[in-house]
Amino acid sequence: MSTNPPSPRALSAADPTVEGTATPGPTFAAAIVPPPGDEPVRLPPPKVSRFRYVYPVKGCKTTYERKRLVLPKTTIWAGRGCAFVAPVDGVVREVNVQNKWKPSTDQGAHREGRYVTVLGEDGVLYLGGHLDTVAPGIRPGVKVKAGRLLGRVGNTGNARSTASNLYFAVSWPAPPQYWWIRRGMVDPWTFLDAWWDGNRTFSPRAAMLAVRERVGTLPACSVLCAGKPQEPKPKPTQKPEEEEPKVIVPLNVEPARSGQ
Repeated sequence: MSTNPPSPRALSAADPTVEGTATPGPTFAAAIVPPPGDEPVRLPPPKVSRFRYVYPVKGCKTTYERKRLVLPKTTIWAGRGCAFVAPVDGVVREVNVQNKWKPSTDQGAHREGRYVTVLGEDGVLYLGGHLDTVAPGIRPGVKVKAGRLLGRVGNTGNARSTASNLYFAVSWPAPPQYWWIRRGMVDPWTFLDAWWDGNRTFSPRAAMLAVRERVGTLPACSVLCAGKPQEPKPKPTQKPEEEEPKVIVPLNVEPARSGQ
């Protein structure tokens, strides 16, 4: 026996299954039409932490990398002057308003150009680099709420030959001499996806703690650590000292006396 439903067939008055008189001509069974329904309702995402986050670029169209290129960080491409905002409530930790990077030296500590770091109330450190400007009033120790303006997107540091973008990194607090830690220790794009899509409580805290447990609180630098080697500057050549002319002193000879 076939498990397929019977196909529609022509019915007529001669058909023994038809009672009464039918209108001449074939007719077909009507197809079943589902009743109309409302559009699906999108449920809010579940609350997965006590922290609330916002996407770090506000009021601008952006795109960002979703894979690790060299370091565990991402480049958020955005127009120059777009707002870089605090992703979570916290305290400003570091502020660099000077663009010290030089291509001739390519020092790792200066590659982000102008930057701001925020230590979130979740214990995570957030870095926004390549800034064009730092917002007024942003200095170390200032408490900020999620969404507070920290600076404007630019291309300072080693991004000076690229389009404007935000260097965004997730790590943990460390002394300034361990600058490679602030440059990124946790892949951030999963959290950016969630904050952009509306899951504002998805926290990188657990991922940060797991990486810190694995590598240690103050791991040694392993990627892009040294700048360009500097050639020793040649010493200025000194002119040889000129010898003083020799002075010939005549012998003291008494003059000959006449008549002798």
